[in-house]
This record gives sequence, structure tokens and C-alpha cells, in this order.
Amino acid sequence: MKAFEYRRVKNDERDAADLADLLRMGRLPEAWIAPPATRELRELVRHRAKLVGLRSHCKAEVHAVLAKCGVTVSMSDLFGVDGTALLDRLRDSAQLPAPYAARIGSLRRVMDGLEFEIEHAAGMVRGRLALHPGYAAVQRIPGIGPTLAAVLVAEIGDIDRFDRPEQLTCWAGLTPTHRESDAHVHRGRITKQGSRLARWAVVESVQILPATTVVGQFRDRVAARRRHNIAVVAAARRQLEYVFYALRDHHVRALDAQPHQHTQRHHQHTDAA
Repeated sequence: MKAFEYRRVKNDERDAADLADLLRMGRLPEAWIAPPATRELRELVRHRAKLVGLRSHCKAEVHAVLAKCGVTVSMSDLFGVDGTALLDRLRDSAQLPAPYAARIGSLRRVMDGLEFEIEHAAGMVRGRLALHPGYAAVQRIPGIGPTLAAVLVAEIGDIDRFDRPEQLTCWAGLTPTHRESDAHVHRGRITKQGSRLARWAVVESVQILPATTVVGQFRDRVAARRRHNIAVVAAARRQLEYVFYALRDHHVRALDAQPHQHTQRHHQHTDAA
């Protein structure tokens, strides 16, 4: 307990008395321990995320080797159809010096193995979540597919431990820090506490949302007044609130209405005011 760090006398008896006082006042922080099924699901989801990170690292190394050799990559995806054809031509034509070609070949073989392991882990995750009602409901939110939905379901766990969506966004570390003294109020960066993987999932889900969606329109509206990064974080916070209702109620009523209906009601309210 950081509140007790100022004490000059610290022993087990004083520690027990202070903890008892906090418990009596209802101010003793508690931590939720996930059940075995949730911990097993998290293990699979986090393992897949780690494998994807290793694959991305290998891709970056291939790009670095080509840059050393002065090879121009004209396509947007080096590991798509056209990019794979380019790598095959470089291998067959012996345009690259042997050590560089050997490194690229080794990295490609490692990525093939990682691709198999990633698909295997994803299949195990899908099997465990096949009958999960919240998993299907979260995927109905624009921007969230099977992979991001699995991350959110595994990392959040039991949604009933949160009474309000604001508690979920606070747990995920998407709320700004708040420091207040007298009439001075300062709100800083987001806390970034809680699950880093869950925070990444919701931020990733709103990055390329079209403006025709409710969250996409909200993101663009905030971006017009503030910086793009601030708008993305605000949209991610709104997206996580929708995830809360999808997991709790298996339905998000706020997404039933079309964005233009929200805009029309907003203009009517503004005109009336």
C-alpha cells in the first residue's frame, strides 16, 4: 500500500492493523483472480499474439536485408502474391550475395513455421469460444473481427465484475490521469494500466473504421477539434464501452441507429438550443 510508505515504524503488527482499518472502511483494494478456464484461454490468446509479433519481426528483418542490398520494394505488401514472386526471383536469379540470400531464405522458412503455429493456436481459440454468446456479440461491433474479439473476451474475463462501462475503460487504462488541487484541474495522458493486449485490441479496431460507422464518425468529429491520436484513443474508449454491453447484454442498442440519424438528432438539438 503506497499510502503507508511515509511511516517510520513498519512491522507486521502495524501492517495488519492498517489493513484491518482499510477493510473495515471498505477501502482495501481487491484483485480479481481469473478462473482456470479463463486463464487457459488467455494463455492461448497471448501465445498467438506473441507468435504474430515474432512473425512481424522476421518480416522487418527481410525488409532490412533488401534495403542493405539496394533492392527497391515497389509493392505495398512484400509478403503478398507480388512480393513473394519478387523474393522468388531474387532467390532463383542469384542477384543477392550468398549470405544475404541465405538469411532471407532462413527468415522465410521461420515465417512458414510461425504461420502454421499461429493458425493452430487460432483454431484452438475458436474451438473454446464456439459457444460463447459474448464472443459472437462482440464481433457484431464494426471493426472487431474474430481475432480481436477473442483477445477482448479472454483479457476481460467475467464482465459481471464491472458495474458500469466506465469501470471497464478504467481497468483497460484508457482513461486520462486526473490531478486536482483547489481550483486547478489537470488531466494528462491515459493511465495505460490493466491489460496491454486489450488496450491494443480496441485501439486497433478503430484505426481504419469508415466514417459511415457510429464510432468512426465520433473519431473524425474529435479529430477535427483535437489531434488524431487523441481522437483514436477517445474512439477506442467508446468502442470498449460497446464491448461492455455486448458481453453483458449480448446486444449493443447504441449501434442499432444509423450515424446520420444521430447527426440529424444532434442538429435538431442544436437548433432548438
